[in-house]
Amino acid sequence: MERVAPAVLIAGPTASGKSQLALRLAEALAPFGGGRIINADSMQVYRELRIVTARPSAADEARVPHWLYGSLSVLEVCSAGRWRAMALAEIEAARRDGVVPILVGGTGLYFNALVKGLAPVPPISAEVRAEARARLKELGIDAFRAELVARDARSAESIRPTDTQRLVRAWEVIEATGTPLHEWQRRQPLGEDASLGRHAKVLLLPERERVNAAIDARVPRMVEEGVYAEVAAFDALGPGEDLPATRAVGVPEFRAWVRGVVPEAEAVAAVRQATRRYAKRQYTWFRTQAPDWPVFGAGTAETTRQYLESMVAEVFPFIREFLLTPLAASD
Repeated sequence: MERVAPAVLIAGPTASGKSQLALRLAEALAPFGGGRIINADSMQVYRELRIVTARPSAADEARVPHWLYGSLSVLEVCSAGRWRAMALAEIEAARRDGVVPILVGGTGLYFNALVKGLAPVPPISAEVRAEARARLKELGIDAFRAELVARDARSAESIRPTDTQRLVRAWEVIEATGTPLHEWQRRQPLGEDASLGRHAKVLLLPERERVNAAIDARVPRMVEEGVYAEVAAFDALGPGEDLPATRAVGVPEFRAWVRGVVPEAEAVAAVRQATRRYAKRQYTWFRTQAPDWPVFGAGTAETTRQYLESMVAEVFPFIREFLLTPLAASD
């Protein structure tokens, strides 16, 4: 009987070393067919925002196959449901090709959707979706949220006031079904969904000081790599403010620089601050919403290279026990 390769899920906050760890793991799996890296970051899915979303470099993509990176236009909406369908298709394709799917990212809601499945919300018509976006444009974010609070206070209050995508989703659901989104979510089955199959989970949670230092170093590199031109080109597309890509960390701050509202130094400082705040929210989410994920990365290695090597030494034995031994036993 043919054995189906387990998947590896690597999650963690931004700048925690996930991408490099996945790259090393994919290469280490070469004797067993290799690994295929699949994106699980809600913003790295957009093709026009390579630099500002810190997507893997072209050199890294040449070393190991990467999928679902830059696969959609910034003018599209990638929901958790849409990403889950794409990810499951890529996982199946990797297994057919005899390689280990390695899912990497910092979007906890995507991992949650993949592992646990989605709430059984009926399909929402294109007409209702268009009506929701038109209503947001007509009212503005504050009045739109106030209207949602009047209709579904519990769902509205669980969503950050600036998260237009999730606010629109909650509005669509109650408009189309008459049932609040939180009630649909309550009906989601407990436990893990069988669609993913056997999988190993890895959660990187390094010390916050390490992540903050990596963030501070990353932002000036974005400037050197041409983030100004990238964001200017994005801005020229005229994306609607309801599109998720407009809220990617760094996009609003760099757009202010592109538009001449703030100087470069102020934009860089603002992006650093916004990215640190985002990392803090990720830490909170993973600690509260992913309590069953094995945690790695709390070591005290001094340099980035030493940290990566300590990660490899810490994570690989865990992966080897879970993946490599079954893979070898099936040969």
